[in-house]
Amino acid sequence: MKLNARLQSEQSAHSGSPVVLIHGLFGSLDNLAVLARGLKDERQIIQIDVRNHGLSPRSTEMNYTAMAQDVLETLDELGIGQFVAVGHSMGGKIAMTLTSLAAERIEQLVVIDMAPVAYPTRHHDEIFTALNAVSDSGVKVRSEAAAIMRQTIDEEGVIQFLLKSFHEGEWRFNVPVIMACYDRLIGWQAVPLWQGPTLFIRGELSPYLADEYRDDLLAQFPQARAHVIAGAGHWVHAEKPDAVLRAIRRFFAL
Repeated sequence: MKLNARLQSEQSAHSGSPVVLIHGLFGSLDNLAVLARGLKDERQIIQIDVRNHGLSPRSTEMNYTAMAQDVLETLDELGIGQFVAVGHSMGGKIAMTLTSLAAERIEQLVVIDMAPVAYPTRHHDEIFTALNAVSDSGVKVRSEAAAIMRQTIDEEGVIQFLLKSFHEGEWRFNVPVIMACYDRLIGWQAVPLWQGPTLFIRGELSPYLADEYRDDLLAQFPQARAHVIAGAGHWVHAEKPDAVLRAIRRFFAL
């Protein structure tokens, strides 16, 4: 499946492999825009909407192998061979899955606040309730949608993040399919050992890349380095963009 993609400059204008930015659940290609802006003068940047998100095609199938294959097919269409994969949250799992499908094409791997494990806890049930309440209401205006969502979601930042994908009364992510496939999305099928250079960036206050996952992480990515961003949660790139960009640039220079 060819995905909706945005390119920042031509590859020939830069040295080094292009950087592919892969967003997380309920997101879009704009979610990692702060990283795109920070790196665009150094590398060609490709931002993508993953399937069932943004302006990319929709499908009833949603698993990490299919989503990683989408990325490869899109890069093939763009004529891109080797690349650096950078993924946040669910996008991190897509990026990690790429190592099992095209190990030789990935120059470096950056995973932001996500571990290669199956998570036991459902963190998004309140979000599903809020999204469906908005859809059932038939409202068209974001302010009205926000009022409905506040009945279920306490965090205003989460509401505003989700509303970025609310356009003319429709969600730009496929809520029914995401709900149906949710257990696969929080799950994980371990990938074959990948010996390439890997950076895991963790938000200090986030539970997603906890110390308890270290053995699973190193079993799949033995060359992995870790960098913890102090005072940041799961949305580490939005909360501490300069710190994340510094960590990525140091990693690229190795």
